[in-house]
Amino acid sequence: MLKNKEESCSMCAAGFHEEKEPEWKKKSIAIIVVSFILLLIGIYFEFISKQKIIAQTLFVIVVIVSGHNIIKKGFLNLARKRRFDMNFLMSIAAIGAFLIGHGEEGAAVMFLFFIAEFLENYAGERNKKSIQALLNVIPDMATMIRGSKKLKVHTHNVKKNEIIIVKPGDKIPLDGVVAKGYSAVNQASITGESIPVEKKKNDKVFAGTINETGYLEIKVTKKSNETMLAKIVKVVEEAQRKKSKTESFIDKFSKYYTPTVIAFAFLVMIIPPIFFNLSFKDWLYRGLVLLVVSCPCAMAISTPVSMVSGITSGARNGLLIKGGSYLEEIRKAKVIAFDKTGTLTVGKPEVTDVIPLNNYSKAEILGVASSLESLSKHPIAETIVNQAKKEKLKLLKVSKFESVSGKGIKGSIKGETYYIGNKNYFENLKINFPEKEVMDLEKQGKTLILIGNKNQIIGIIAVMDRIRDNAFETIKMLKDNKIKTVMLTGDNKRTAKAIAKKLEIDEYYAELLPEDKVGIIEKLLEKHEHVVMIGDGVNDAPALAKAHVGIAMGAIGSDVAIETADITLMQDDLSKVNYLLKLSRKTMNVVKQNVFSSILIKGSFAVLAFPGIVTLWLAVAVGDMGLSLAVILNAIRIGHLK
Repeated sequence: MLKNKEESCSMCAAGFHEEKEPEWKKKSIAIIVVSFILLLIGIYFEFISKQKIIAQTLFVIVVIVSGHNIIKKGFLNLARKRRFDMNFLMSIAAIGAFLIGHGEEGAAVMFLFFIAEFLENYAGERNKKSIQALLNVIPDMATMIRGSKKLKVHTHNVKKNEIIIVKPGDKIPLDGVVAKGYSAVNQASITGESIPVEKKKNDKVFAGTINETGYLEIKVTKKSNETMLAKIVKVVEEAQRKKSKTESFIDKFSKYYTPTVIAFAFLVMIIPPIFFNLSFKDWLYRGLVLLVVSCPCAMAISTPVSMVSGITSGARNGLLIKGGSYLEEIRKAKVIAFDKTGTLTVGKPEVTDVIPLNNYSKAEILGVASSLESLSKHPIAETIVNQAKKEKLKLLKVSKFESVSGKGIKGSIKGETYYIGNKNYFENLKINFPEKEVMDLEKQGKTLILIGNKNQIIGIIAVMDRIRDNAFETIKMLKDNKIKTVMLTGDNKRTAKAIAKKLEIDEYYAELLPEDKVGIIEKLLEKHEHVVMIGDGVNDAPALAKAHVGIAMGAIGSDVAIETADITLMQDDLSKVNYLLKLSRKTMNVVKQNVFSSILIKGSFAVLAFPGIVTLWLAVAVGDMGLSLAVILNAIRIGHLK
């Protein structure tokens, strides 16, 4: 919903938000229908039957039916808060119209203003529902296993660590981990991507996602009010209440604008009749038109309705934006700094090369290496073992296994001793290795594992953290938009240089601690006006906080990422940065269009009010209701961005 409703013309008829949506909507539509019929009948008696008393009575009833809350609110705000709001402006215009014999226009003013307010409230509710709809996709009931029984219970009654059953085609009711089964799960409600993700034992699953193919038993990890989807809704609802700089300016402008307009309209009413002996009735009418024309309703809602549309659109596409100020700021980015591991790269090392030497085969090298590494605790050991599993190689029996700290391992397979380790290990063993080949691989930023026996090197395995597929596209897009790219990493300079060269990143800084990253961001802030940082949301938290806008990667399943960053990408998809920039630019373009059109149309109508060209009903129908509707429809376009 829009904030500060009284100032932004969105608190039309009292009780709109105290009632449930169906009631207030039905009540408002009924008021519109009844008022419209009475207005038409009144016009018939006024201009065709010439029965003015009946006509004026009907016009008064229209004002009471559609405008009693508007008038009440306008005068209460004046009495209690000493503030002239939009309700007061319209009330004065309607009452003034009756006093000078234009009851039909007074009734039309109140009727059309009621419709304008209804449209604004409807737009606000629509934006709210677009996010609340995310929660509605979560089932209320869950099938759970208690002992040997299967029970259907409300999700509120399911506790942590209990097991629930989800059949193919059903929605997952609570966050948890797969305890049994295998399936493909559509996570579009959280990530915005409809491509199903494979889920097996111990994989995380989230409430509101759809189990598409297989039977799953899920161990619940979070209560119904703690799910990832519930947190997303909470973040977005809070974001809708935070104002951007543009919104704050419009609010301040509206605060002083209304009393200024009233004073100017009052001068228009009295100066021509007193000083120029012109018709008091004519200039009173023109002053009332000016009051109505100058009502800043459309201008006041132009920015918040656009920001809310942008934030909700982002949420539907896997982006959590914590406030309009960040959505406004991101388009100004001059520099974007990336963490390397887990952001530009996958964050898990992979085998890139298996190079057999001295008449050994690739399978023999990988077989020996994986068999020995299966007994090791080195971080790279698991990578090599997993590669062997992918190639369906069986582990060999190892005896006399020994680990040499910081250098390598050795062990015996089928009576022959094998060594695995780095260059230093083999130099100490006085076993020669192909230095040129090793150097070439190291220049590419790869980590090398050498495999040998007592006599010679038999192979080399190269391991590297794989660059994300969409990283190349993202960096290219940023360069095309003349945005400088910087990479920050705790990794060694050789690896950092290789990654930066492949991605064509402008600058890189290596061997950094978390506090060092903050220092680099501070230096970038001194040189450049707008700096954005993208990281994993955990060890990059200080740097994310220091930048103008902090963006956390892969927030799905990470509470820390959601809490840390200004914007979070719900999955490991760097291409969403491109979408974010487009969303920011489109949102701010729509804001500019709405504000400019409001000023242009209002200004034109104000000028035309002096010669009496614009009537009261036309001022409301086009200059208020019509313009408000145009602003709302223009803001809705933001949601169509893909």
